Amino acid sequence: MAFRKMVETVPVEKREVLSDKLIDLVLTSKNDEKMPAGLANTLLSHWQRNLLASDAGLAALLEAAFLLEPDKTIEVLEQEFQLVGTVKAVKEVFMKAEK
Repeated sequence: MAFRKMVETVPVEKREVLSDKLIDLVLTSKNDEKMPAGLANTLLSHWQRNLLASDAGLAALLEAAFLLEPDKTIEVLEQEFQLVGTVKAVKEVFMKAEK
């Protein structure tokens, strides 16, 4: 649910490019053991239906990217896409999860 709220902070015109960048990050990660099977299945399902840039698809990608490569995900969001609001939302979610 929290990732869906994060997606709302991403402008529609940036979603397609962001989804491409996040899928690259997920696919090249060496931390694949951190990926829950259910999340992997969700990503594959959205990918097969060409829905990775949709709200649900992008939320799943954000979750996967943050689980596998949190620092790189924040870097992509902040530096490449200037999505400061999204980064703030991501950090809030994960600070709560760590407590």
